[in-house]
Amino acid sequence: MPAATAPNRPGITVHRRAFLRSGDITRRHGIPITTPICTLIDVATCLSTGELEAAVNQADSRRLVRVDALRATLAGSGRRPGAGRLRKLLDRHTFVLTESHLERLFLPLAGEAGLSAPQTQVWLNGFKVDFYWPELGLVVETDGLTYHRTPGQQSTDRLRDQAHAAAGLTVLRFTHAQVKFEPRYVVATLRAVADRLRGA
Repeated sequence: MPAATAPNRPGITVHRRAFLRSGDITRRHGIPITTPICTLIDVATCLSTGELEAAVNQADSRRLVRVDALRATLAGSGRRPGAGRLRKLLDRHTFVLTESHLERLFLPLAGEAGLSAPQTQVWLNGFKVDFYWPELGLVVETDGLTYHRTPGQQSTDRLRDQAHAAAGLTVLRFTHAQVKFEPRYVVATLRAVADRLRGA
């Protein structure tokens, strides 16, 4: 059955399906609900690409879904509605896990600058970094408005940068405003630094 808008609840969508497989159902507090993987496949039929990518990243960061398990389920799901769209999104060569909208805004800029897909949310020198290109020894941090505004948070950022520099890495840090409103500057800076690190 197609999705329908809930009465008197603008923007709320109710999704109905004619049948559910036993593996699609779990229980929370005794209430039967669809599994996170089943839910992602269902919402893939009605979310925008950006919203779907955000949903997958959020499910992964909350440890509700592992991307490899989601890929394995999709491989055996045939022509189920939503599955094809998720398969395309999760292409191993292009999909990158992120933790924030700002990080998702940054990724296309890195690609435009000629950088390969980075490692994300990896631990280096005692700190988790946003983006890491091991072949270049390059770390990029994107500073959102929530976690980088107080003096204490900024002091921690300096310690992080210093630990990476001491280990021989190059660290770039871009603000929310730069990524959102000065993308050409971000691309040009990334390209120049990457060229220098490659010895171009």
